Amino acid sequence: MPSQKKKSSALEFFIPDTSVSLDLPLLVQAVSAGFPSPAEDYTDNVIDLNKELIRHPYATFLARVKGLSMKDAGIEPGDILVIDKSLDPADGKIAVCFIDGEFVLKRIKIEKDCAWLMPANEKFKPLRITEDNNFQVWGIVTYVIKKM
Repeated sequence: MPSQKKKSSALEFFIPDTSVSLDLPLLVQAVSAGFPSPAEDYTDNVIDLNKELIRHPYATFLARVKGLSMKDAGIEPGDILVIDKSLDPADGKIAVCFIDGEFVLKRIKIEKDCAWLMPANEKFKPLRITEDNNFQVWGIVTYVIKKM
């Protein structure tokens, strides 16, 4: 469970508690999206979600999404992001960035002479990163946890 939190207008940040194991039952067989197999209706293993979702515990944070700028990428308000600050930014990655005093969630687009922060919603404009911006890629999104 998250132990501490920080707030911004677009995201609410949490520090995950990785000191305990978060074991849940895991089906022996993968779940079929087609026809079910009647012989595989039992569980035999467990999975630790902390180990599965968090590769670098001291560099990983969680954030709850508050805005709509990434909705066309399947990231919506209320979703929880797993963010790894130890990963290098790269073209096409979805990142939490700090720009001019505000946290934003966007896809990184790197061009020869500049970089952009791209929304996934046509109602939002891309942000061109210039030398005039106070800018930092804060972390790379590795997972999105959704309520169905």
